[in-house]
Amino acid sequence: MNTLVRSAIIGALAWSMTACATLTGGPLVEPGTPTSVIEVVNRSNIAITQILISRCSAMSYGLNRLPAGVVVPPGRSYRFTVSSGCWDVGAGGPNGQMSGTGEAYQRFNVGAGRGVRWTVTGG
Repeated sequence: MNTLVRSAIIGALAWSMTACATLTGGPLVEPGTPTSVIEVVNRSNIAITQILISRCSAMSYGLNRLPAGVVVPPGRSYRFTVSSGCWDVGAGGPNGQMSGTGEAYQRFNVGAGRGVRWTVTGG
């Protein structure tokens, strides 16, 4: 395989991995970066079944970051360790609804070694 073809294949693979990360929200912690905490507090009257977290530069909010089978009942919270920086966070209940008002979304700039607490309310 010649060098030009090999370079094209490597470039395409690198681009597809980057594109995938921007669609899925990317990793919450990038190796070698200072970390922070995002805590989502449920003060609505329904369970949160989905929490989406992505870098502010990502193309979408990404995938549900809650572990399989985990929900955040009313009055409880869930914490995520993330690299410091800008994050978009979304929360939703069954069928993406928060007490009939739709999903809730917020943008945070989280400093190294710090944390933010986001209280989700509704209904």
